[in-house]
Amino acid sequence: MLTTIRTARLAPRLLLALAFAGAPARADSDQDRARAAVLAGQVLPLGTVLERLAREHPGQVLKVELESERGRWIYEVRLLQSGGRLTQFHIDAATGETLARRDKGRDRDGAERR
Repeated sequence: MLTTIRTARLAPRLLLALAFAGAPARADSDQDRARAAVLAGQVLPLGTVLERLAREHPGQVLKVELESERGRWIYEVRLLQSGGRLTQFHIDAATGETLARRDKGRDRDGAERR
């Protein structure tokens, strides 16, 4: 009887787990769309963009996002640069062109930048 009770308790959980195990992952996730854009040649690979950025703006990459804005793919990159300066770049993902730059943080002399 004890075996029957355990089985009865596990059966609904097992059925639920099996139902979700076969569920396909979302095909339209951000990662899937980004991968498709790179494979289609619409977007430069992230490594290429970061190499180009590092040549002119050395720093530690803190965050990268790939967003589609008005039909245009944009890499948003946040760097921690010397002196503790936090810099955000918006880069055209198709060409690698820097579209915008915003500095935040402090300069070496301690003056706050915005």
